[in-house]
Amino acid sequence: MLKKINSLVSLNKQVFKAVLLVIAFVSIAVAATEPKWNPQPQQIKREGRDIVILLDTSRSMLAEDIKPNRLERSKIAITDLLETLKGDRVAIVTFAGNATVKCPLTQDYAFVRMVLADISTESTSRGGTKIGDAIRKATEDVFDRQSREYKDIILITDGEDHDSFPIHAAEKAAEQGVRIIAIGLGDESQGSRIPITGANGEQAFLKYNGQEVWSKLDSDTLRKVVLATDGGRYQSVKPGTTLDLGLIYEGLIASAAKRQLESVTMTKYDEKFQIFLALGIVLIVCEALLSERKKTS
Repeated sequence: MLKKINSLVSLNKQVFKAVLLVIAFVSIAVAATEPKWNPQPQQIKREGRDIVILLDTSRSMLAEDIKPNRLERSKIAITDLLETLKGDRVAIVTFAGNATVKCPLTQDYAFVRMVLADISTESTSRGGTKIGDAIRKATEDVFDRQSREYKDIILITDGEDHDSFPIHAAEKAAEQGVRIIAIGLGDESQGSRIPITGANGEQAFLKYNGQEVWSKLDSDTLRKVVLATDGGRYQSVKPGTTLDLGLIYEGLIASAAKRQLESVTMTKYDEKFQIFLALGIVLIVCEALLSERKKTS
């Protein structure tokens, strides 16, 4: 029986079918490498503005009148803002009793997220709230002085300043073309207590001279700060309302004039993996349809 079966099979056709499979495998393997040719140089221009976020990290930002608390709500809003940015450079400066540059101006938003995740009320070494020092830090140490335009400060705070002359600092910033957008967090009338963890892990509220401290939003100071800069805006975020920096960005920053931040020349290629993939599929189909038997007369 084996001799009779073998007599009906064509060795040449078997070899040919095997060759088809090998070529098909090679074609698919080449397609997987995504072959490209016909290089075309393209110049990509990136435009945007310089945005410095001044984030209050004083202990008053632990007040829970805005859930989960003022600081965490601000960090969530900044994270959402990073999803909205369109090529702008962004920096983060934290402040309480002093101001610290946590992230210089960058377009690496992944790095900004990493820095943001580590920010807490321990990010600054001194207590208090010195808004003026934070504005001066951004103006002098973060923004470049080559241009008088395309600069924005987003100030996020409860506005309780401790003699740092924020209005004077805002006026100096305005002379360098900086615009300030202030976000005031908290309740203006009653305020909110500041939760802390005691030495034994118990939950308590911050006290001063035996009295519980109630943190209130100082909107008057923040309004004066933004009025000192051209185009400055103030927005109050009261308990029960939402802080959406994305809407603020779209309404005030995205539509504003931008400058060219960088120009990069990249090489674009025409992708041709489809040719090899189609060839491999056709050869596999042909191999499956091709008979191994000899022609009988």
